[in-house]
Amino acid sequence: MNTNLVSKSDSVQRRVAIIRYQQAMLLRDIADIEQESSRRSTVGQVALLCSLTQNSAERKAALADALTSYLPETLAAMENGLIDEYAASRVFEATACTSRAMASEVDARLAGKFENRNAPALRRMVNSLLMRIDPEGYEQRRKAKAAARRLEIRHGDHGSSTLFAELPSDRAQALYAACDQDALAKKRQGAPGTMDQLRLDALVERCLSGGCAGKPKAQIFLHIDLPTLMGLRNNPAELVGCGEISPELAREIAYDANSVWNRIIDEPMSKLPIDVGRKNYRPSRRMRKYLQVTYRTCCMPGCNRPAQYSDLDHAQAWKDGGGTDKVNLRPLCRIHHVLRDEPGWTFTTNEKTGALTVTTPDGRSYTENPTGFATVPAGKRIPGGHPGLTRGCW
Repeated sequence: MNTNLVSKSDSVQRRVAIIRYQQAMLLRDIADIEQESSRRSTVGQVALLCSLTQNSAERKAALADALTSYLPETLAAMENGLIDEYAASRVFEATACTSRAMASEVDARLAGKFENRNAPALRRMVNSLLMRIDPEGYEQRRKAKAAARRLEIRHGDHGSSTLFAELPSDRAQALYAACDQDALAKKRQGAPGTMDQLRLDALVERCLSGGCAGKPKAQIFLHIDLPTLMGLRNNPAELVGCGEISPELAREIAYDANSVWNRIIDEPMSKLPIDVGRKNYRPSRRMRKYLQVTYRTCCMPGCNRPAQYSDLDHAQAWKDGGGTDKVNLRPLCRIHHVLRDEPGWTFTTNEKTGALTVTTPDGRSYTENPTGFATVPAGKRIPGGHPGLTRGCW
């Protein structure tokens, strides 16, 4: 291992930790200012101190108040260099719609869970905790958000404008998946442009020409346990790519006659895909769907890109004898699939749990268990399934 590289990496980590600590101290100073002056005065001082607009200063002052009054664990994580101000703001914003007592309880349950969590992962965790602690309140907020759906246009420079759509997560996920599928089809036909450009072209085509007749339905996955699907329980479900959703929304999607969703239930079922073996490099359609259902997202720790938008990577390379089967294949988004070939990176999959351990060139290792796996006793194997898998699909 290159000791100079390790030394430089440690130095960068220390500088990052120092910056995060300084951010935390600045927020404490802002909170002290607020205690000594009016709200308007506080915001004015923060705007000058940090060279911010009035709105940005308002948000920073609100964050400082929250961290120093009812989000102590989040503030401690900043002071210890585990998260930055942006990640802390994700926790604050996700809890801002609840009471301070409720937010404080969520914060307490986050203790010890900040390390190696990026900002989106933290926000998903907070939403999951809120759904469990206050399911009735969560459902009320979900319905209020759906009622407040809107579409905005902001005109920019050089003939470019931006559209903002705030809508229920299931609709947003379905729209994105449909445009992604259209873009991929165009790419395979040789259309010029990046996937981002082609996705936007697809959205414009669908909106302006109504051109979706005869097109294949997008592949979107909703995970829900059988008792909840039947209305006997109210456990949170999972919308892949978005995170956990309320049981009421999950049942609405599952029982919608026009639904295009793939409903995944927590019960081993027959007719799971069989191994393709060494005869084919590319997995079959059934194999691909099986792996998408099993892993749900890209295997890279911290990556939430849905598996249906990811490549299927051979854990043991095809050229080295690796099989095209449900044990050797795993989803990696294109960015992390390419990263695997960079010098010094190693990717190792645990066959029992499905967990991917990524070791970086500086020798650090990161592991995260995929959501769709659950450990089973040694030597046990669910018929037709991956070792450790407790899920099937219909």
